[in-house]
Amino acid sequence: MTVAVVTGVGAVGSFGCGRAALAEALRTSHATVSEVDRSGGYHLPESARTAALAAGADLAAWVPPSAGRRMSPPSKLAVAAARMALEEAGPSTPAAEDGLTEVVLATAFGPASFTERLLRTILAEGPESASPFLFTECVANAPAAQVAIACQARGPNITVTQREAGALIALGRAASDVAAGTVTRALAGAVDETTPLVHAVLDRYQALSRPSAEGGERARPFDRRRSGFLVGEGAAVLVVEDQAAARAREAPVLARVRAWGSGFDPTASRVSWGRGHEPLARALRRMLDRAGLSPRELDLVVSGASGSVAGDRLEAHTLHAAWGDDPLPPVLAPKAVVGEYGGGQLAAAVLAATGAEFGPTPGFEVFDPDLRVVPHAGGPLGGPRRVLVSGLAGGGAAAWVVLERP
Repeated sequence: MTVAVVTGVGAVGSFGCGRAALAEALRTSHATVSEVDRSGGYHLPESARTAALAAGADLAAWVPPSAGRRMSPPSKLAVAAARMALEEAGPSTPAAEDGLTEVVLATAFGPASFTERLLRTILAEGPESASPFLFTECVANAPAAQVAIACQARGPNITVTQREAGALIALGRAASDVAAGTVTRALAGAVDETTPLVHAVLDRYQALSRPSAEGGERARPFDRRRSGFLVGEGAAVLVVEDQAAARAREAPVLARVRAWGSGFDPTASRVSWGRGHEPLARALRRMLDRAGLSPRELDLVVSGASGSVAGDRLEAHTLHAAWGDDPLPPVLAPKAVVGEYGGGQLAAAVLAATGAEFGPTPGFEVFDPDLRVVPHAGGPLGGPRRVLVSGLAGGGAAAWVVLERP
């Protein structure tokens, strides 16, 4: 039977570039935040002011300026992360003559800056002035297409737009196709950029923590005072391939993809989380049953909790419903460091599966008796054997992946 494994991780975000930079940020619990440009007039006076921006990341080693000038910001981030992942996975990945390589990338907002530029031009100067360059790079699947071109990936090219659940859906699809033998390997992950307009719109939906919130503008996953998340940008890409093929070429096997599955919360609105933890817990249990696992066999949860009032509540209630009377294993909330969106949680989950050390959860100070979750307080995690990665999205989508130590 074909077993899908992760052999490379590429990551770009506010923490910098590469797995080592992300690992250090998670170990030290350091969230790098920057002031968002508010000069465009999109923001309300009392709005959120910061985000986990990747503007300082130097991508030149992976995306030469001559190539980057033809790409939108998300495309550059995705190509850089994909090349990092391939470099870590070792030689012979991918090559045009060595089977099909699939690309599966998730994005919540797509190339927002190019979309805004294109629409501004059309509105100001008329549709005949629309730039073909901006148009080809303003669509959601542009980053996946650029990754395929840059990495000679000639297999299926798929873009997932399922908000906070997108990265895990992408990994699940990639692992499924590798396990089925329809592709030799896959590049799976997520990418997003945070423009001033995206930041302002999220703030107007009251999704972001604001300076006026109790404790200030800060992500507080599972905390009773949580008031919204820290939006982030970046890219994370994993190389997923057959375990036997990876071992034959002596590639580093970071984690096995033991199980994957999805669900839907019918109580969710189009723009936020619902309260349907029971159907989500049943979907999670069905995924584990198909893999021959029980919740007791999971040693760690890498949660999608971000500080969202409704999102963290649904996450906590779903976990408790799935575990029943059994206590939860240790819970990580890496979005307190990397922000919401951009795939940071996905890369952090692979690090967790390899036994990386995580610091205390930033922002968590006050226990919430409704949620009954105390996230990781820092220190070694004891080499977890199996890690559940959870992603619940506004709008109702949900996805889970179980990573297993090889």
